[in-house]
Amino acid sequence: MLRKQLIALINEGENLNIEFKLKFSSAERIAKEMIAFANTKGGNIIFGIDDDKNIVGVQSEKGEAELIKEAAEKYCEPPIHFKLHYIELYGKEIVVAEITESRDKPHRIQDYLPEIDINISQVYVRINDKSVPASKEMIKLFKSGSKSLHKYKIGSIEERTFSFLDKNEMITVQQLAELCNISQRRASRAIINLVRAGMLLIHTKDNGENFYTSAI
Repeated sequence: MLRKQLIALINEGENLNIEFKLKFSSAERIAKEMIAFANTKGGNIIFGIDDDKNIVGVQSEKGEAELIKEAAEKYCEPPIHFKLHYIELYGKEIVVAEITESRDKPHRIQDYLPEIDINISQVYVRINDKSVPASKEMIKLFKSGSKSLHKYKIGSIEERTFSFLDKNEMITVQQLAELCNISQRRASRAIINLVRAGMLLIHTKDNGENFYTSAI
């Protein structure tokens, strides 16, 4: 990363792909940010910059790098791949952790479970300028590897879903469960299958909650 590229990122401010950190706080908090970027579209955590874009710098590049490495390897499951950039700006040392979108989604905070548990595992995604917990539906989509369903039988639940969407802009899992008088678990499964079949689009609110709109 070039100096001018870093200045451009700082001028953008915090957003979907950029997070400012004045300094390394805790391994778990940094792991949360790294996981959110890896599970979404990738991004950069810039250490030595405060929330107002002030360039403060870090005390020790080496110390910061060791802590970032520990967060990525010991607090993320599976471990996060990243690149470190060291850049001097106006006499201050800045460290940038660059995380690319992962092919091994979903990443979670290390919980030492043999596999992910959608009820307790801490999975994060990036929404605008925040890292928020992923919904159960998003985790299920991650686990499916976003594989498309090419053959999908339309039943009464699906028909009622699209009938509802003919009159409303969006639908949630809870709304579908109430509409069809079924459990939220069954409603969630039906909606996820419709997303995988390309018939629904998934959207995420700022608080991490999902809603769905028609894709057809």
